[in-house]
Amino acid sequence: MTAAPDLDAPDLDVPDLDVVVQPGDGWIGEVPAGSLFRIVDLEGNQAVDTLFYDAADTTNRYSAVDTVREQGAAYLTTGSVLLSQRLDPLATVVADTVGRHDTLGGACGQESNVVRYGAHTRHQHACRVTFVRKAREFGLDVRDLAPNVNFFMNVPLTADGGLSFADGISAPGRHVELRAERRLVVLISGCPQLNNPCNGWDPTPVRLLRWDA
Repeated sequence: MTAAPDLDAPDLDVPDLDVVVQPGDGWIGEVPAGSLFRIVDLEGNQAVDTLFYDAADTTNRYSAVDTVREQGAAYLTTGSVLLSQRLDPLATVVADTVGRHDTLGGACGQESNVVRYGAHTRHQHACRVTFVRKAREFGLDVRDLAPNVNFFMNVPLTADGGLSFADGISAPGRHVELRAERRLVVLISGCPQLNNPCNGWDPTPVRLLRWDA
């Protein structure tokens, strides 16, 4: 005898969050502990600047320095654990169809654009502008920003210990998926950078999906 279907059981194919973030725009929201959070590179080679906070105490935020040091790896990929400055696990990369993601290059800003690319870039939109705008919607501010993850961004280390911005290694439809190790606040900027190849010289949208535990 076939059992009757459980009409109250959740449909794991249907995400609890499904939004598209346009380049130059951002997103901020909570991700419950145990949830899966996926970022999809819809058209390929679109840098996604991302910050993670412990929702119970947003001063406990993602630390690039501690994450790199504790894992002995300069890039993030499947198995990487994103740590706070208190060494608390915030999220774990559980799936990655790209292979590596930058956490050294930081977010583009109007000031850094001028230094790197010239005074004519002064008024171009930048990720730090998006970060500040979206952070304030959630009660955070400039002082809450920190060095971030750049998903899908290719920033090779040079032989002398420097950084270079290179063509991306992502492609349309590739994604990275994280498991929240505690209740998180996630802050995202769809990078609008036009002056280096991190977005393939053509910023494009990304898709965010979340499946709650």
